[in-house]
Amino acid sequence: MENCTRWLQKIEVFVKDSLTKDTTHLQNIALHNEMTTMLDLGTKLLSQSTQHIRRLTDTETQVFRQTSRLEIQSLENALSSNKLENKLLWQTSEINQLWDKTGTLEQRILNMEARHHAELGWIKGEQTELQRLLASQSSSIQSLELNLEQVVTYNSALHREQLQMHSTINDLLKLFSKNEVSSNAFKQMDDVIKYRDCAELFRAGFNRSGIYTIYIGMQDMHKVYCNMDSAGGGWTIIQSRKDGTLDFHRTWEEYKMGFGSLTGEHWLGNELVYQLTNQRQYTLRLELTDWDGKLAFSQLFLKSYSGTAGRYSSLVINGADFSTKDMDNDNCICKCALMLTGGWWFDACGPSNLNGVYYTSGQNSGKVDGIKWHYFKGPNYSLRATTMMIRPLNF
Repeated sequence: MENCTRWLQKIEVFVKDSLTKDTTHLQNIALHNEMTTMLDLGTKLLSQSTQHIRRLTDTETQVFRQTSRLEIQSLENALSSNKLENKLLWQTSEINQLWDKTGTLEQRILNMEARHHAELGWIKGEQTELQRLLASQSSSIQSLELNLEQVVTYNSALHREQLQMHSTINDLLKLFSKNEVSSNAFKQMDDVIKYRDCAELFRAGFNRSGIYTIYIGMQDMHKVYCNMDSAGGGWTIIQSRKDGTLDFHRTWEEYKMGFGSLTGEHWLGNELVYQLTNQRQYTLRLELTDWDGKLAFSQLFLKSYSGTAGRYSSLVINGADFSTKDMDNDNCICKCALMLTGGWWFDACGPSNLNGVYYTSGQNSGKVDGIKWHYFKGPNYSLRATTMMIRPLNF
């Protein structure tokens, strides 16, 4: 019995132990299953979290890029704003300066208008006075015209008498030549006749170039150089340049009275040229020589032109007054006679100036203030020699 009891006890203990082990095993299985389920759930959650994090990362990246672009654009806008602001400040400053200048100009205009009104009033008064003088001098003018007709008639008669006297002297010369009278005696007899210019001397038989005496009126005697060789002869020289020994940058008074030597470089004088050309219509001839020895001429009539010194005349006389360094009469705001030197009929410093600086060979190119004739050698070439001469238009 005891053995059975012990065995039963052992079996009971074994069964208890087995039941305990089975219970533990079942518990472990259940725990394992539960852990597996939790692990699967955790894996799914981790996967979902990973995807969610990836989407968040992508979104964050896009947001960052967009923010960067916005920041760059903001900086560019800020720079543009600074530039615009600086430009606006500069323009504001310019506008203020323009306002100041405008105010000054407006004041000047007002002053000029006031001065012009005053001058206009003075001019009107002068005009009224001139009209009165013109009205009072009408009879005097008519009387002068009558006297002028008488003088013209007298001059024509005088000219006929001179021609008759010259014919008589020629007859005497032929007679005296048989008696071997000296040539000086012939010349003294010819000098008794008063010739008005070189053309009359040429017609009278004086056909050699040189210095002669002419008369403006009966008593006003002048020495001139006559060119009896060029283009038929009979030319009275009014300007000659050939070696640069004479300075032509002279005053108004010097150009008026003339200067230089008749046998060398000289200017005959504006006063004498005026008196000569006031007698009748004249032709002006200009002979030009460059540094290669080429000769050209320009011949000007009252309303026409001919010559080889270019298609058009470089001399502007109509509308241009004579100017010198101390008398500015040109049509330019600058002073052409000071800038280009010499006395000349400057328009707007124009295409010619035969009284400019004399430049020697090799130094004569690129000189705007030299002896120039635009349509012959261009505006920057200084010529070697020039001659200006006049002769009656009907010669």
